[in-house]
Amino acid sequence: MGKPGCNLRVAVKGGGCSGLTYDLDLVDSPGENDKIISSHGLELYVDKKSYIFLAGTELDYSGGLNGKGFVFNNPNAKTSCGCGTSFSI
Repeated sequence: MGKPGCNLRVAVKGGGCSGLTYDLDLVDSPGENDKIISSHGLELYVDKKSYIFLAGTELDYSGGLNGKGFVFNNPNAKTSCGCGTSFSI
């Protein structure tokens, strides 16, 4: 918090083999209608239109054998692609 470009903004966009994809971006401040989630001294901004797709989602970081990166555990996803980058509701 307080450092330029150090807050994570999450959104859902159309695309990918399952229809929807996660979009992550580092931003200075939230968008006008973003929902702000604070946890462990960090702020996460969620696009207002995307919040319904992300409600209840856990965002983890994996450094496993399949590569390093964020992993979304989304209880709303009915299906997801094998690579984990897209999903459907």
